[in-house]
Amino acid sequence: MTYLKKGTKEFKLANLALFAAAFTVFANLYITQPLLPQFSEEFEVSPTIASLSLSLATGVLSVSLILFGSLSEAWGRKRLMTFSIFAASILTIALAFAPTFEMILLLRMVQGFVFAGIPAIAMAYLGEEVDPSSLGVAMGLYISGNTVGGLSGRIIMGTMTDLFSWQIGMIVLGIISLIVCFYFVWALPDSNNFIPRKLEFKGLTISLFSHLKDPGLICLFGIAFTLMGGFVTLYNYISFHLVGSPYNLSAGVVGWIFVVYLVGVFSSTWFGSLSDKLGRQKVLITGISIMLTGAILTIPGNLIIKIIGIIIFTFGFFGSHSIASGWVSFRAKKDKAQASSLYLFAYYFGSSVGGTTGGVFWSMWGWNGVIAFICVLLITSFTLAVTLIVLNKKSASKLENHWQY
Repeated sequence: MTYLKKGTKEFKLANLALFAAAFTVFANLYITQPLLPQFSEEFEVSPTIASLSLSLATGVLSVSLILFGSLSEAWGRKRLMTFSIFAASILTIALAFAPTFEMILLLRMVQGFVFAGIPAIAMAYLGEEVDPSSLGVAMGLYISGNTVGGLSGRIIMGTMTDLFSWQIGMIVLGIISLIVCFYFVWALPDSNNFIPRKLEFKGLTISLFSHLKDPGLICLFGIAFTLMGGFVTLYNYISFHLVGSPYNLSAGVVGWIFVVYLVGVFSSTWFGSLSDKLGRQKVLITGISIMLTGAILTIPGNLIIKIIGIIIFTFGFFGSHSIASGWVSFRAKKDKAQASSLYLFAYYFGSSVGGTTGGVFWSMWGWNGVIAFICVLLITSFTLAVTLIVLNKKSASKLENHWQY
């Protein structure tokens, strides 16, 4: 088999193409997050209901990931990824013309379905096409595309809302996304190591559930759920926190606070490189601990300390996610796309559940309640990471004893 290795032209093209695809998906996925206060006021709905414009998209996305992962095992990787990013871009433009909040929710659910083509397949593509020695860096670069996309979508929407309207922001972002789509189609190399399977849903279902028999993968899925649940909860309700008293910031200023996402570009790639050198276990534990520290630092009322806390929290999140997602591709010895889709199902289901549940804590106990909820999720994630390390040590010990005898 021929693999893409770090330093080659093909490796760079593949990573830039997947970076572009990740940019498109995540710029469009999170466009409603900085708009939650505007939706709440304009359509006269509660913060929890307004959060459904994101939670419904991520909820449908979480289920669709499994379908797209299975379909890609039969139909190929690039074809489905291309459909996904083009459809998502067109739907963003359609959102600008939605007459009611109910129509926004409906379009976001459809968008959630088509979003699934990239995250369900991209990690499997990397796992198949990239040399194992370069996989940590490649996965980190892909995750950094998520970061830049999420950041860009939020900043564009916040700025356009202040200058013009959120509808203009949707149109601008949709056009930018379509341009990026054409670059993806041109740049991504075709799969060399992909072996298509006949589309038999019974066999795909059996192989899908076989991943659930691995306790290590179960731990990784739980980590995905809790990490993303905490992350989205913080970013959903920090907007309400900062536009209210005593800060009274505008939507545009709050949107620019999301520039702290840039630390994720560095941390996801850096953590990936560290994992290749120091091992995934140590780096994952460190990343979760950094997140917990950052969350606690957002409690004080001082705005500067609060922003520093958000930066630290974001740094730890993207680093931890790059490690955990890459670990799934490494641990699953077959049907990697399905294993990745299960990880991302848990990841986005955590976003949907956590993002909406956090609204209850916000309504009842304010920002301190939100942080308490996030801390519970992160402590759970830390416990799962420790359990995973113990399982790995037991597996290594059994393998060593096997070869001795």
